[in-house]
Amino acid sequence: MIDFQRHQVPILRPGFRLQWEPIQNSHVLLYPEGMVKLNESAAQVLLLIDGERPIDDIIDSLAGRFPNVPGLDEDILAFIEVANAQHWINIR
Repeated sequence: MIDFQRHQVPILRPGFRLQWEPIQNSHVLLYPEGMVKLNESAAQVLLLIDGERPIDDIIDSLAGRFPNVPGLDEDILAFIEVANAQHWINIR
């Protein structure tokens, strides 16, 4: 169940940091209690979460980079929902 609107703006929660980790050969989300190794799709979404860009702009940006991917917007919304539920991001 999505409890946010596409015009809202996601932001990484305080204490969370996204970075490339060469040893993991992937992006990771670091936080005080640990680390989450991200797949490439999750990393592409999180890289666009800057606290200024609304969800619609994130979807449009990724749709421009990956044209003709069916269901891309639903996948992005589903990931944002999971990231919000996991408390990786806040949505304002």
